Amino acid sequence: MNNQTLPPEYLDFARELVEAAAQVTLTYFRQPLEVENKEAEYFDPVTLADKMAERAMRGLIAKRYPGHGVLGEEGENIKGEEPWTWVLDPIDGTRSFISGIPLWGTLIALNDATRPVLGVMDQPFTRERFIGDGSSASLNGKQIRSRACGKLSDATLMVTSPEHFLQPPYSELFKKLSSEARMMRYSSDCYAYCMLALGLVDVVLDPGLKPYDIQALMPIIQGAGGVVTRWDGGDAQHGGDVIACGDPRLHAQLLVLLRAG
Repeated sequence: MNNQTLPPEYLDFARELVEAAAQVTLTYFRQPLEVENKEAEYFDPVTLADKMAERAMRGLIAKRYPGHGVLGEEGENIKGEEPWTWVLDPIDGTRSFISGIPLWGTLIALNDATRPVLGVMDQPFTRERFIGDGSSASLNGKQIRSRACGKLSDATLMVTSPEHFLQPPYSELFKKLSSEARMMRYSSDCYAYCMLALGLVDVVLDPGLKPYDIQALMPIIQGAGGVVTRWDGGDAQHGGDVIACGDPRLHAQLLVLLRAG
């Protein structure tokens, strides 16, 4: 199965899902909000907005496509009777969300049991919607392309947080890459990957991602002409240490450094 067999109704339904999520997230954004911590050893925030937005999307999926699977950050993994699985992250960038900064988004992917064949990143506050199917990508209906950048010294490199690179071997790798890149930027989560697809960022590097962090972004990046893999060059759809590049030449060069540690 490939993106040529993707029923058009699924894209329409993905739009319904992000609209349902937006009705929830915009109600809570920049409002007083109770924040829970999901982890004991570090701060991993979740809010009622996260939970309610995912619940709204899951409800629509169960009603419209009860045979489809669902993999989401805030709920149980549902294995469907059909090959299709919806992969949901209601608020990717919760730290930005609770800080009132619009560098967050709702992520929706549709996986055909082989790979994500449809991806949507919706930022309802700024009214930006990125959509990709691996062959093309768009922002609010306008086609987008990543930019050419063949050298790290010419590149803008983004990571979600330098805190993720404090321990070896990540620390030495981060020091090398950050010293060679033209510019470093931080704390944009899914938004950074979409800026890469838009041709404004060249590299995004993140360790320890989950499937729902990256699957929606893969068809967008690939559709814009970019590349996204694990640091060892493998398939990124299951998460792990992930690198995205707008230019395949730069991606090939950086894989050599990443594999060397």
